[in-house]
Amino acid sequence: MSGAPRPFGAFVADAAAAGRLVVQPRMGFGDPEAMRTGLARTRAATATTVGTLTIDSYTRVGDLAGARAALAEGTRLNGYPLATHPLAVTRALLDGLYDADFPVQVRHGSARPQDIVRALVAAGLDATEGGPVSYCLPYGRTPLRESVRAWAEGCEILAASARPGSVPHLESFGGCLLGQLCPPGLLVAMSVLECLFFARHGLRSVSLSYAQQTDPVQDEEAVRALRRLAGEFLPAGVDHHVVLYTYMGVYPRTERGATRLLEASARLALRSGAQRLLVKTTAESRRIPTVDENVRALETAAAAAALAGPPDPVAPGARSEVYEEALTLVEAVLGLHTDLARALPAAFERGLLDVPFCLHPDNAGRSRSVIGADGRLRWSDTGAMPIRPDAPADVEPLTARGLLTTLHHMADRYDRAPSAPVALRAADTLTTRPT
Repeated sequence: MSGAPRPFGAFVADAAAAGRLVVQPRMGFGDPEAMRTGLARTRAATATTVGTLTIDSYTRVGDLAGARAALAEGTRLNGYPLATHPLAVTRALLDGLYDADFPVQVRHGSARPQDIVRALVAAGLDATEGGPVSYCLPYGRTPLRESVRAWAEGCEILAASARPGSVPHLESFGGCLLGQLCPPGLLVAMSVLECLFFARHGLRSVSLSYAQQTDPVQDEEAVRALRRLAGEFLPAGVDHHVVLYTYMGVYPRTERGATRLLEASARLALRSGAQRLLVKTTAESRRIPTVDENVRALETAAAAAALAGPPDPVAPGARSEVYEEALTLVEAVLGLHTDLARALPAAFERGLLDVPFCLHPDNAGRSRSVIGADGRLRWSDTGAMPIRPDAPADVEPLTARGLLTTLHHMADRYDRAPSAPVALRAADTLTTRPT
């Protein structure tokens, strides 16, 4: 198939119906030729892929003058300056690549996304990601209420771009707050709440995210809870799917360890019913990966997913610990006000939502998490959130040395030789190629 681009959500749904996991890189280059090469190689990979235009840091913070100056000086940017390159340049970049067989998503990191959304719409694109909380609290000091207003406008700009055959798509980054050490209940709740926010501001195609954490069983519970809550809370007529992120914290230093962790994330996606996977490469712990390394990661993940068995059966009506915790948080926020643009800031003001280790001034900062002896992420302190911390017997106070050890938990675990003792499910020890 080729021709006019297919809606992003429809592409993912069709791949899932055919039993294929969609895999996607994080990739962005300031030079249009390099960016086009990256997209072309992603499209040609032996995998079902979607392309990524990751935006540069100047554009993310709204410094378009800085982006223009960097381009004029020939400075190498850490992403594609979508709102600065002439529209003709971006359209030429996409020509012959962006079509029904290859959707392209714009990824950025901005608490004020309006310029980025206007630029992607002008270029003929219709898919992006972020959120009023998830692209505010962890990454900067923009006041949360300001980010919420900006994202409401950004959603409405994107929704208004719908045309016959085009269904604008927005992915919540809420399931990836800080990348690591956030117990899944809060991640799941935040992703559901952000997608509800998107739907209430006009979007009819969304995706809910979750970042792989420290325990594969707990992660399965989280993705299943996310799928269930999406079905329970999102309005009828809103297309949705779940996207999983390969672990976003300190990454294994060895190629063997990094490959094992990537493969584990692909199998997790298949077991839990996620339909799209954001991959990481074997170079993550050392430097920005090359196009070749990104392609290798895409193909490794696709191969691991192809060899994975069918999803584990789940008893009808089963309610996991993660589901119960996320449901409590979602209902607490929705009980504050019918308008999520008011309810979300109010929830943080009251500490009903509280991201551990997040230093943003609008975050209460009273919650704390630890990795339990069983490998699951646990709450040692929930602050004012309407959920209970784990029993003292299951957690220990986190010292500065303990925090450092915890941050490196997954890297150290996967860098061990496969023969060494490691708390992995049998399904997580299989590799798809020699490492």
